[in-house]
Amino acid sequence: QVQLVESGGGLVQPGGSLRLSCGASGFALDYYAIGWFRQAPGKEREGVICISSSDGNTHYADSVQGRFTISTDNAKNTVYLQMNNLRPEDTAVYYCAADQNVAGSSCLSDGWYDYWGQGTQVTVSS
Repeated sequence: QVQLVESGGGLVQPGGSLRLSCGASGFALDYYAIGWFRQAPGKEREGVICISSSDGNTHYADSVQGRFTISTDNAKNTVYLQMNNLRPEDTAVYYCAADQNVAGSSCLSDGWYDYWGQGTQVTVSS
């Protein structure tokens, strides 16, 4: 059974850091495109950062470049989202997603993904 499970969300002050984890089961993440998405109340879901399956390159939303990074631990079949210098506008439910075939910067578009986690809440507030 294919499953993605996020963890690590919580409440953090502006300027703080959080690391989200996304553990996969039922498939090997290192052969898949992986994306992190977020959805704030009243807004559409948006791509934050991703690794494409075609070339392994990382793509970023402009709003997080220089602050967020993505990494994988293939031995643990887990992908991480490191978020630094968090801002109140980063508040959202964060989701990880995976798919076998998402090329280039298309990995920032949620329509390409078949597998999704349940989401974890990140709140940035003083």
